[in-house]
Amino acid sequence: MTAFVEPPRLSQRILARVLRTSLILLFRSLIRPPMPIAGQRWMLRALTASAVIPRGVRRADSTLAGLRCEWHRPAHDTEQVMLWFHGGAYLIGAPSTHRGIASQLAKRAKLAVCVPDYRLAPEHPFPAALDDGLAAYQALLAQGYRGEQILLGGDSAGGNLALGLVLKLKALNQPLPAALVCFSPLTDASLSQLHKPPAGDPLLSLAWIQQAGALFCPANIDRRDPFLSPVYADLSGLPPLLIQVGEDEVLLNDSLRLAERATAAGVTVQLQRYAGCWHVFQAHAGLLDVADLALNRVASFIQEQLARQAGR
Repeated sequence: MTAFVEPPRLSQRILARVLRTSLILLFRSLIRPPMPIAGQRWMLRALTASAVIPRGVRRADSTLAGLRCEWHRPAHDTEQVMLWFHGGAYLIGAPSTHRGIASQLAKRAKLAVCVPDYRLAPEHPFPAALDDGLAAYQALLAQGYRGEQILLGGDSAGGNLALGLVLKLKALNQPLPAALVCFSPLTDASLSQLHKPPAGDPLLSLAWIQQAGALFCPANIDRRDPFLSPVYADLSGLPPLLIQVGEDEVLLNDSLRLAERATAAGVTVQLQRYAGCWHVFQAHAGLLDVADLALNRVASFIQEQLARQAGR
């Protein structure tokens, strides 16, 4: 269930140290209280403006269920689509901040990737993002996509949203997607079992996570609501699930617990743990070999699941 990675080359170890230090200085130290949410959003846009975009992927602006979204299409498009929900603690982030991940997935998995601009807190607390995700998925169905042609995925809070959405679809008896892909998902909004990596988490601070919870979760909502904290949900019947997580991040246990619960419920699970890596390290594809490896594994998983669906 767990995939391991060979030790990186010396040049990659040096690059990883440089990136780790940069994240501590430019993200962890700044994107946190007391910086206003507007300032946090601006900072993330600035930090992701130089993301590595692969050649051969076309980007187009569109709308889906009234939501602004960005589509990333490879040179040889297919009839499948991946609905990707960006991370950002439900406070920050947008399709534009996740062009690197979305375009890399489109190229490597050879399918269209749609990133919707779902509503964020504090302007729109839970369950606004979940409602937007459901509307976007149902809009794809209305366009003629079948469940087995759709994949769901997301990073961090986006992974939480993807999991909450598939649970909502299950509750509504709607067609389920072919598979789920989650990068370091938040699965327990109660924050009851956070990890304390010995090397420290260069990206996420406890203060920022707590701020996000306070702004996103209304006081009358149980933090263990299954649609908010899927680790407490009935996970039986979910589609195949791929989870990728770094060892050096406070949300490590969220992924481990989800994998354990999902496996116990009979879900086909692939859990991939990456030593020395931090939260959503896949954003460094094109720079870090381990990020390229991780996304290639995602592409293989996607093609495997789509082939399985086609063979039914």
